[in-house]
Amino acid sequence: MRLARSISLAGVVAFGVVGALLWSPVTRAAGAPTPTFTKDVAPILYKNCVECHRPTAMAPMPLLSYDEVRPWARAVKQKVVARQMPPWGADPAVAKYSNDVSLKQADIDTIVAWVDGGAPQGNAADLPKAPEFADGWSIGKPDVVLRMQQPFAVPADGTVPYTYVTIPTNFATDVWIRGVELKPTDRRVVHHIISYVVEGNGQPADPKPSLTRDLTRKELAGGLGGLVPGRLYGLYEDGVARKIPAGADIILQMHYTTVGQPVVDQTEIGLVLSKEPPSKIRQEAGGAIPNTTFAIPPGDPNYAVTGQQKLDRDTYLSSLYPHMHVRGKDATYTIVYPDGREEVVLRVPKYDFNWQLNYKLAEPKFMPKGSILKVVMHYDNSTGNRFNPDPTATVRWGDQTWEEMMLGYYGTIELPGSTATRTRPSGAKR
Repeated sequence: MRLARSISLAGVVAFGVVGALLWSPVTRAAGAPTPTFTKDVAPILYKNCVECHRPTAMAPMPLLSYDEVRPWARAVKQKVVARQMPPWGADPAVAKYSNDVSLKQADIDTIVAWVDGGAPQGNAADLPKAPEFADGWSIGKPDVVLRMQQPFAVPADGTVPYTYVTIPTNFATDVWIRGVELKPTDRRVVHHIISYVVEGNGQPADPKPSLTRDLTRKELAGGLGGLVPGRLYGLYEDGVARKIPAGADIILQMHYTTVGQPVVDQTEIGLVLSKEPPSKIRQEAGGAIPNTTFAIPPGDPNYAVTGQQKLDRDTYLSSLYPHMHVRGKDATYTIVYPDGREEVVLRVPKYDFNWQLNYKLAEPKFMPKGSILKVVMHYDNSTGNRFNPDPTATVRWGDQTWEEMMLGYYGTIELPGSTATRTRPSGAKR
């Protein structure tokens, strides 16, 4: 089994590993009744957990009913007390984020008291209605579904090179979307997907995959997001949308991994259309701050790599998404304002390759012209990193999981008609 697959799988099944119970102080009034599943626990799970823990979603077991949850009660307690589930990596002391899925302490206390009290079911009449999901989609039923023009056969074993496929949109006019989701046929064989929106060339898109991306096609409006381990999808904030220009094509960079049996994939792209006119929409844009010149020494437990980007017009910072591989340790984003003042907007103190999350600021941060967005990431290339494939190697930039990346993705909100541009990002190693 290849490293990328084994590491990704480890992150997914971690919830289901039943270990020693962790102690958590629970403040409850003397004689308070034991919480029940139907009245107290189910509402917590429905709000915070079942988006993933349901049939056809990424989690290894559903948690919608009492019969489904009861066998995992101790594991649920263990993971929520350790704050490993729901997965969330941002330091809460730095900023507030609109997509923060971490549980409130009161919810954790309720789950602990329920498990410690024998995990009773309760009165069926107290059970709230379970949330409804569009089959296989996290964003709800898409208005438009685009699909790879032909299926791709993933072999049973071996390494599959990065593959690029082109999907035509065939849009006759500009289309504004307020949500997007990439959905593989079989999630097990897709390690990640990166999307690019490119201008059409007036010719039918080649349905055959390629081992190289066609760089002659002009990229438009950034990408449509991607799929990475642990990625959750959701709609954009109210009043925010992204434009797909008329005639554009979508190129997907596909990183397939083998799972010991042949699998056929035909990934789909689901789009939710905006119902507001473009004149009233704040446009979501995106960018990336890379550093490709680093060389992490063998055995170094805390190697720092820095990248930064200067903004050459006013804009609003809306989201932050750090990307590293298995040696990734932590990540920090800082705005350096033109007057020299610095503000940390995200700190991920324990980066987890298996849960690569996009952190959406509760209030977008205004970055005036001349501001610098700086990203610092640390890497653990020592024997103390249990995921490290080779602590004796000097590690450089590379596509595969046993290599490394330093990418500080970020999103911005632009006013209607804005054409904000940015200077070329710069990076420096320690």
